[in-house]
Amino acid sequence: MGTVLKGGYVVELEPAVVERVDLRIEGERIVARGPDLVPAPDDEVVALSGKLVFPGLVSAHHRLHAILARGMPNVVRETYQDTLEKGLWPYEDALDLDAVQVAGCAGGLEALQCGTTTVCNLHSSPKAVSGSLVRLARGLHEVGVRGVLSYAVSDRSGAVVREEGLEETVGFAQKAQGRFRGQVGAGPGFTLGVDALQGLAEALKATHSGLHLPLAEDPLDERLSTERHGGSPVSRLLELGLLSPKCQLAHVGHLAWAELALVIATGAWMVHTPRANQGLEVGYAPALKFGARATLGADGVSADLFAEAQAAYLRSREAGQPIDVLRYLANGHRMVSQHFGVPVGPMREGALADLLVLDYLPATPLTGENLAWHVVFGLGSRHVEAVMVDGVWRMWARRPLSVNPSVVSEQAREAASAVWARMGEAR
Repeated sequence: MGTVLKGGYVVELEPAVVERVDLRIEGERIVARGPDLVPAPDDEVVALSGKLVFPGLVSAHHRLHAILARGMPNVVRETYQDTLEKGLWPYEDALDLDAVQVAGCAGGLEALQCGTTTVCNLHSSPKAVSGSLVRLARGLHEVGVRGVLSYAVSDRSGAVVREEGLEETVGFAQKAQGRFRGQVGAGPGFTLGVDALQGLAEALKATHSGLHLPLAEDPLDERLSTERHGGSPVSRLLELGLLSPKCQLAHVGHLAWAELALVIATGAWMVHTPRANQGLEVGYAPALKFGARATLGADGVSADLFAEAQAAYLRSREAGQPIDVLRYLANGHRMVSQHFGVPVGPMREGALADLLVLDYLPATPLTGENLAWHVVFGLGSRHVEAVMVDGVWRMWARRPLSVNPSVVSEQAREAASAVWARMGEAR
């Protein structure tokens, strides 16, 4: 038994295509595409009546746990260092495993409702390390969203927590299956001593994966890395051969051109996070210079990749360095395809069926030639009507099918209040 989507306009991002064709899905894959597919006798037929069939979106650098931090009291943001030491890190220290799972579910639900079907999540909860990635995966599994999960190994909480982080990120990567994959995660370069870098090198060998870490989000990263460890984050990562085409580096906002060129030459994915950068006032990352393997991530803001793409394009125009926003979105699919070993994103035979049905009635003709303009100036998460992940409908008629949003939000509020209370007790 399969599912046939009939009468929709199927969208592909690079090369840009908008074509009125049918799709047939069987199991987790797209198995046929054509102008007038004939359903099998037991197929489910979904009449789309001219709606858009769009690839599920990817957040290539995400922080699911941040959803419980929205609006938390007493956040000091005078400097980037203050934000970390007096805001983010005390918040992460207050997380327990129950809060982590609730954040995974609430963050996954938000992603689903925005049309983001895959999150590449970098997690940190130093007082609740062991089992944290499994609990995140359980939260995402409740909703049905795909995840590539890693733990942010660092030295900021001491050697014992660092080793727990290495064990967690390696253990999850070795056992993840189905809609989940693992990779090796790390904190900012200035939080990584010699032992941490050596541990990351061994973890990469054990998992055959790539490194996921924030790089040069603020000039503080290079300054403290040099003061504490005798070299810039880039030089130290390159010295141990930690960068490869399997890596994804987030932010990359404050590198000299010579170092940026060295990073690009490793083939690593470069993840642009414009809304998060604006929120932290850390400056504009030179996204146009990121090369052919640049993509987008939401970091700790909402999982709305339509909004992220729009912000990325408009900021790039403002900077006089306009980017190809469709390529950035399509590269998210290429990166996830690399993680899962199967095509994700193309609306073609053999690809995983991660897709959106968008109730978008354009006021002007919509073609491959002007698709980018519609993405930037017209389309948005408000148009997401249905979401399919792995060939299974996870949202229909704007209603999540496996969780109750009211229950999820109530659980999230309770978890957030408990986390904030523990932060207050620790002060």
